[in-house]
Amino acid sequence: MEKPKGQGQQGRGPGRGPGQQGRGPGQQGRGRGQQGRGRGRRDYGESEFYEKVIRINRICKTVAGGRRLRFNALIVVGDRKGRVGIGLSKAQEVPQAIDKARNQAMRHLVNVPIEGTTIPDEILVKFKAARVLLKPARRGRGIVAGETLRAISEAAGIKDIVTKVIGPSNPVNVAQAAIIGLTQLNPA
Repeated sequence: MEKPKGQGQQGRGPGRGPGQQGRGPGQQGRGRGQQGRGRGRRDYGESEFYEKVIRINRICKTVAGGRRLRFNALIVVGDRKGRVGIGLSKAQEVPQAIDKARNQAMRHLVNVPIEGTTIPDEILVKFKAARVLLKPARRGRGIVAGETLRAISEAAGIKDIVTKVIGPSNPVNVAQAAIIGLTQLNPA
């Protein structure tokens, strides 16, 4: 039996090859660029790590065919025992951007010297236009910080710290400055 030209096989829409079934509403499948849980991912023992999304930013680029939307995610990951890292990544979908940022943060973990529940000494760090002041605090004071520095302190396991952002409070630059400052601390 001859098929009319321009129509696909039974049960498949046009443009779908063998083995690709149409997905109805509610059915999930792997699209282009999406990988299954077991492939292409590193297992870091995610249960022991604390992570927090600091910022998700929508980026719109105008190209010849219209506008291209992308998202970037800034995420902090730490074990609350003195290891912390940040990741900034970009993707076409928010979950993919978060996944990429998490993997980048896990690859760039740094050790933070912690003295009791606070940091050993005071430090002022400059990264681009942002300046960040990190000061030790007495036991029970808590974390006195903005959103970005609070997330980094919690992920590192610092319970008592006083911070101040001097100048622009761009979360990306503040996070980078905080990580640089925490790595420059001298253990007691």
